[in-house]
Amino acid sequence: MFVWRKRASAVWLAANEAPLCEIGGHRLAVISRPDRKSAIAEITGSSRRNLAKIRSRFGGTIEKLPRDWLKEFSRSQKSEPIKIGNRLTIYRPVASKNRSRNKNKGLLIPAGAAFGTGEHATTAMSLRLLERCTRFWGAQAATLQPPAACRRRPLNKGSAGSRAQQAGSLHSPEKEWTLLDLGTGSGILALAAARFGAKRVIAIDDDPVAIATARENARRNKLDNIDFRVADVRQWPFPPRIEIITANLFSELLIEILPKLKRAQRLILSGILRDQEAQLVRALKRNGIVIVEMQRRGKWIAILARR
Repeated sequence: MFVWRKRASAVWLAANEAPLCEIGGHRLAVISRPDRKSAIAEITGSSRRNLAKIRSRFGGTIEKLPRDWLKEFSRSQKSEPIKIGNRLTIYRPVASKNRSRNKNKGLLIPAGAAFGTGEHATTAMSLRLLERCTRFWGAQAATLQPPAACRRRPLNKGSAGSRAQQAGSLHSPEKEWTLLDLGTGSGILALAAARFGAKRVIAIDDDPVAIATARENARRNKLDNIDFRVADVRQWPFPPRIEIITANLFSELLIEILPKLKRAQRLILSGILRDQEAQLVRALKRNGIVIVEMQRRGKWIAILARR
């Protein structure tokens, strides 16, 4: 395991963060402190050769991480549990003593460099969209009734609450539903889908280290209905039918594979910077995909959409 690292000024980051996101995707981490003018950009990878290409373009250094880097890193981190609605709480090992007694409502995810623990804005927004989107799906729909404000009724075009009502009324007639997670990283969205009742989950990443980490997280949480695969989303043959696709990818790749993505009933797209919003929205319209809800947090955007 290797990490490319560069200390840079705010001006340099503003000019280079978009191309770094396109190269590094979810493996890019930017570490900053309020009392310092500079920040550190990091991208992890299993190959020194691939990171050398980043160094040749952006400068910086490459470091080989020790074998027990994840264990040491996790030990040094302290974090409060992350609550996703009333259906899921994400813990780290240091917080696991306070873990909920109901294991079906918890996930144990160790801190891992650039693989995703639910704290990054793109992951957090995706998790919350996934929770709301599936709240009344499948078997749970038989026992849970949505609040009155979320039940299906005609929507006035342009009304202030229309998006929230649409998001709340996303019911599935299927008792069993499946999810495809692209750019899975730590597998956190795939694991959350399994907790939310998905019958089958497929999780794709082009980084073997990320897939190994995701498999270990699934084993740790005793979830065995997730099919993890090392694959390039451009080349991988998508299933003919899928209820939800989650894709935490840079916008250029999202636009490239939209013809494949639109076969899903619902899409949750993230990894999108604000200055890429207009381009992606135009591409969604061209492909007949309707935006149900858009969330913004800082410089990041996440989108819930449907065919």
